[in-house]
Parts: sequence; structure tokens; C-alpha cells
Amino acid sequence: MMATTIFLWIRLPSCAEKYQGALIISGLVTFIASYHYMRIFDSWVEAYKWNEDGSISPTGAPFNNAYRYMDWVLTVPLLLIEIILVMNLTAKESAAKARNLAIASTVMILVGYPGERFSSTSNNWRWFYWTGSMVPFLYIVYTLMFGLAEATASETDRGVADKIRKCQTWTVFSWCTYPAVYLLPMLGIPESTAMVYINFGYTVSDIIAKCGVGILIYNVTKAKSRALKKRLRENPEETTPLQYQSFLE
Repeated sequence: MMATTIFLWIRLPSCAEKYQGALIISGLVTFIASYHYMRIFDSWVEAYKWNEDGSISPTGAPFNNAYRYMDWVLTVPLLLIEIILVMNLTAKESAAKARNLAIASTVMILVGYPGERFSSTSNNWRWFYWTGSMVPFLYIVYTLMFGLAEATASETDRGVADKIRKCQTWTVFSWCTYPAVYLLPMLGIPESTAMVYINFGYTVSDIIAKCGVGILIYNVTKAKSRALKKRLRENPEETTPLQYQSFLE
């Protein structure tokens, strides 16, 4: 996570100022995640221990799963906003889409969190919260794949459009793993074992969703910056904004 942050922020000067906001937010997403993963690790070490037979058992200290959900509350809306910032949208459209997606993602996380308190012995409640969180989840998936399709198709550079479409598809693919992992305790898996699988699954999903999408966002900003530089150099009569002067050098 932190390596992704360092890479993205180091690469800021290579992109036009217009697209640097998306890179800054991408780096912020993995920076916040890095901090919370350190807290999650510390809490895990305190809450569980390895047994001689290779299994794990609780130590009696509580495992604070709230760290993960606090991370998601902060990073998931930002992850969606970084995608919006590289799309061919007006300022008004970008603000509206960013607001709606941020609200939907926050509701999704807040509704899903109470279900984490219920183990395999109370499946009905866990199913209830899973179903509730799937409503905003499906709205987000629909918006990424269909609601923003027109904006993606409006890109004049097909290569850029393909990169943005890849960001959207990769995000949806990685997000589909979260509700699947959430279901693990309902499959009859012992609680301590399910806890290991859940945290492993969420961690892999986070790496794909945050680091993977961050790198894809970088590719989009690089491609768009290259196209912008080419256009400004081919049209010297076009007024060049002051913030692009150093970018063209």
C-alpha cells in the first residue's frame, strides 16, 4: 500500500496539473489504508494465537474489526472520486456523480458493518445486513458500468477510453469479491477459521481495488497528459494556461 503511495506521488510532475488531483487522491487512498493495516495487524496479534497443531484460537482480547470499516469509510468514496476526476465530465457533472457515489458507498459500508458482529450462529441477521448493503453496492456497480458509459465513450482518444473502461471494470471486479468474503461465516465454517479467511480475503481485495486501481488511474492520467501535451504543441496559437507552461518544457 505505502509503496503505491510513494510511486503515485513521485510521479505527480509527469502529469498535467488538470489530472494531478486524481493521482493525489489515489496516493491518499493507499496511504490511509497503510495506516489502518498496521492497526489491524496489531489488533490481530493481540486477539489470536497459533496453537501447536497449526490452528488459531482467540486469546480473549477483542479483535477490533472497526479499523477496517473506518478505513473503508474514508477510502472507498475517495477511490470512486479518483475515477470521476479522470473522466470527460463537466465540473457540475463530476460534482454530482462524486457526491452520489460517495453517499452510496458510505451507506453501503455503514449498513454492512453491524453484520460483522454476527457469527455463523446468527446467520439471519448477517444475511439481513448483507442484503441491505447490496442495494447501494448494486447502484455503484450500475453507475460505473452503465451510468458513466456515455462519458467514457465521449473520449476522443480510444486508447484513453479503453484505459478508463479498464479502471471501471477492474473496480467492479475487485468489489465483487467483498460480498463473497462477507458470506463465509454463513457457510458453516468454524468461527475462528472463518475469521482468518475473511481477513485474508478482504486484504487481497483491498490490494486489487486500491493498489491496482491506483496504477490504472496513473496510466489514464499519463495518457491524457500525453494527449494534452501533443495538442498544445500542435496548436501553438491556442492559449496555453499558465499551469501548463512548465509541463510543456
